[in-house]
Amino acid sequence: MPNRVLTPAEIGDVVRTARKAAGLRQYELAGAAGVGLRFLVELERGKPTAQLGKTLEVLRALGCTFDIAPPAEG
Repeated sequence: MPNRVLTPAEIGDVVRTARKAAGLRQYELAGAAGVGLRFLVELERGKPTAQLGKTLEVLRALGCTFDIAPPAEG
């Protein structure tokens, strides 16, 4: 299966789906991840300029994994 890059909207969907599956409200996840509520709302809406560090904290708080691989040498 080829690697693909997620769009900001797809990342937001993953965060929203995982948050709801965990039974968390937005403010609860924001507090657990150490980010502001506004940031989380914008992340779930797919804001393309969301800060990477904060996004990773949200994903970590949800127990999500994020993998990245360098390009294949060729």
